[in-house]
Amino acid sequence: MASTNESFQNKNITIIDVWRHNLIEEGAKICRIIKDYNYVGMDTEFPGVVATPVGPFRKKEDFNYQQVSCNVNMLKLIQVGLTFMNFKGELPPGNPVFQFNFVFDLQDDMYSTESIDLLNNCGINFSKHKVNGISMHEFGELLTTCGLLTDRNINWLTFSSGYDFGYLFRAVLTRHLPSDEKEFFRLLRGLFPTIIDIKCLLMQPGPMSVNLRGGLQEVAAMLHIERYGAQHQAGSDSLLTGNAYFALREKFFSDNWEEIFETINGELYGLGNTLSNENSSTGPYRPTPENGKRNGEVYFNSPFHSNKRDSPAFY
Repeated sequence: MASTNESFQNKNITIIDVWRHNLIEEGAKICRIIKDYNYVGMDTEFPGVVATPVGPFRKKEDFNYQQVSCNVNMLKLIQVGLTFMNFKGELPPGNPVFQFNFVFDLQDDMYSTESIDLLNNCGINFSKHKVNGISMHEFGELLTTCGLLTDRNINWLTFSSGYDFGYLFRAVLTRHLPSDEKEFFRLLRGLFPTIIDIKCLLMQPGPMSVNLRGGLQEVAAMLHIERYGAQHQAGSDSLLTGNAYFALREKFFSDNWEEIFETINGELYGLGNTLSNENSSTGPYRPTPENGKRNGEVYFNSPFHSNKRDSPAFY
């Protein structure tokens, strides 16, 4: 099992762990390569979902955004993986994949116990994260100074990325996600003008005709894409995401990509602006709350850890 104690190498792929001590050095590498390698596979690891808002909501996508926003606003990033590719899907010289590791303290920070157990089992070194992790603010500064924001030529390749971009939004703007979903998407499109969510690609006729569906690992397996590194670590998942995008584009969209791109650019699967609406209910959506909870409240899922259990439950 791969560990975040040191970089992972296999078949010339190098997953570079970025901590506080090498953030400037690795950030400089990214600044040098983005002009020619402007397709960015991106994945995050975060401490799960600890809270659920109480409705009713107009539709399920409205509930989804409120759940994303209340959790992202309370929780912290653990990892971000970035894989840079050119228009052919090729990696830069040395085949680097960058895995950013954030400061996270299991004693003080809130998390879902189930999610942390999973990440522990996948090799996440939380002792090292506590001591050597970078801050979300530092990562946001890196994205800004390297020119990764507000540039339509930077193609962000993701997989079901509502939470991913919620955390990047917080890192860059150092503020909570807005309560209004339309305002969130307005700001997000300014920061990340070109977003391709693979889950939205899977809703197109070509992939649907062969029943190509499921999570990232299942989709990659159906496309015969090999994984490098450990599952549920952000570097490995970002590489798999980038490879899945290029495989899908070649297999299903070689003749009509521009048309498909205009349809899905900026869509985040499962949120209110997406093509996933065929799964929406036609009437109001009301999640089932715990007994005694009122509309407008947030109730906390179980099991979860927090030393801040007296946090306000209204947002």
